Amino acid sequence: MPRSRVLATLVALVGVSIAGCSKTSTSETVDTSGPLLVRAESVRLDTVRASVIVTGTVMPSPGADWTITAPESGRVAEITKLEGDVVKEGDVLVRFEVPSLQTELAMRQTETSQANVRFQAAKATATRLSGLFARGIASQRDNEDASRDLQDAEAAVRQAQSNKEATDLVASHLVVKARFAGVIAQRWHNVGDQVEPTTTDPVLRVIDPTRLEVVAPVPAASLPLITPGRAARIFNPTDGSLIDGTVLTMPLVADPPAPTSDVRVSLPKTVTLPAGTPVQLEILSDERSNVLVVPTSVVLRDGAANADAYVMVAGADGKAHRKSVQVGLVALDRTQILSGLTVGERVILPGPEPITDGASVSIQK
Repeated sequence: MPRSRVLATLVALVGVSIAGCSKTSTSETVDTSGPLLVRAESVRLDTVRASVIVTGTVMPSPGADWTITAPESGRVAEITKLEGDVVKEGDVLVRFEVPSLQTELAMRQTETSQANVRFQAAKATATRLSGLFARGIASQRDNEDASRDLQDAEAAVRQAQSNKEATDLVASHLVVKARFAGVIAQRWHNVGDQVEPTTTDPVLRVIDPTRLEVVAPVPAASLPLITPGRAARIFNPTDGSLIDGTVLTMPLVADPPAPTSDVRVSLPKTVTLPAGTPVQLEILSDERSNVLVVPTSVVLRDGAANADAYVMVAGADGKAHRKSVQVGLVALDRTQILSGLTVGERVILPGPEPITDGASVSIQK
């Protein structure tokens, strides 16, 4: 075969080989572009509840908490209960011994007796001189003096009786009886201890465990959202259950305003949480029914918190669309939509990748 013919044959074979390789490479290329897989939720009519979540403390209600102190400086003569003991209304809890009060009682009794003796003598004298004056035997001056002495004696009796009653009242506090049924929450003293009549030297604390409430400091900015009568939920720290409560009272407006103010929330009588237990509670601030709602997590804003709100919607065309919305009531899990959406539209839930306007999406089944 001539050399020129052989060379032409080789060139042809190389061309065929190159063409074959090119065809194989093209057929093995995989197209990885496609719609993003997203989760979505339909816009619907529902109820949205906004709330304030704070931490409070279980406390006895007013009138269900009593701290006993001594009426005068003295000694604990008897104390009948230990911490945790149950008490019934009328039970004797403490007896105090106040030596100075015993001396004063004796003195007041003597004063009263002496005043009565003086009064009886003045009364007899006034009666006798009144009769003598009527018969012209005693002078008018003697009669007037006797009448004045009688009035002074009467005043002395009244004063002595008043002083004795005041001392008797103090003495009656030497024996302390339970005002209501409850338990001994704290005990600070024992028999024989010296005590002072001050709030800084208490003896016993009695509480009624069936009358409890939660006292919670609420930030000043959230106070306008709360009103008495609002529903509340207390998270039971012992078993995780929810306890229904009601806002009882609101604090007075402080001047200058304090950063927080206490709000009191009721607890059912069946709750047995110990006083002093910290609990988390949710106070309902507003509720709106039959309104358009979306998950709060889908409401987005560009930059600042006060920027215009928008959501990403999965359209029927298989693309994501950014839609501006006007929001109403905002709760932890749901947000009211005032405008910008209609019932049935599918809002895209947050995912690992941001969704851009116009991106191809496919809703995860």
